[in-house]
Amino acid sequence: MILSGKEIEKKQGNQIVITPFNPDQLNPNSYNLKLHHELLVYEKDELDMKKKNETNHLLIPETGLRLEPNKLYLGRTCEYTKTDYYVPMLEGRSSIGRLGMFIHVTAGFGDVGFAGYWTLEIFVIQPLIIYPNVEICQIYFHSIEGEHEKYKSGKYQNNDGIQASMLFKDFEK
Repeated sequence: MILSGKEIEKKQGNQIVITPFNPDQLNPNSYNLKLHHELLVYEKDELDMKKKNETNHLLIPETGLRLEPNKLYLGRTCEYTKTDYYVPMLEGRSSIGRLGMFIHVTAGFGDVGFAGYWTLEIFVIQPLIIYPNVEICQIYFHSIEGEHEKYKSGKYQNNDGIQASMLFKDFEK
């Protein structure tokens, strides 16, 4: 079951936390999240799963920033979210998709108990000028059935910014 927008609003501040929360961003069954003004890009074209891949910071000016195809940009939402009661999911808005922009390559699925900002894996199929604070994606919440444990990963939990891949930590075990 997916929560309605009205139900998201009822549970806001209690079973669901979205900070900052603006009722104007509420949809019939989701909530729009905004793009933060900072991006990360990997320094090298070839990445290695077993190593920490270094990144560079980019700022999105109010006048816009041109994204290029075949390049991965890591962004984040302006909003911090948390829920210990629902499975949060992230999808791009249809208006964004119609511009040929993907907001996640594969990681749109959250875990019960995730708390933090969402790192966006941004990819465009043609050059696209983007702007900060645009409503770029939507979060929606599924109920969960059965006994479960909350998300506890030390890699991405309670983040305060964009996070590049930390898969290399899995190889250190």
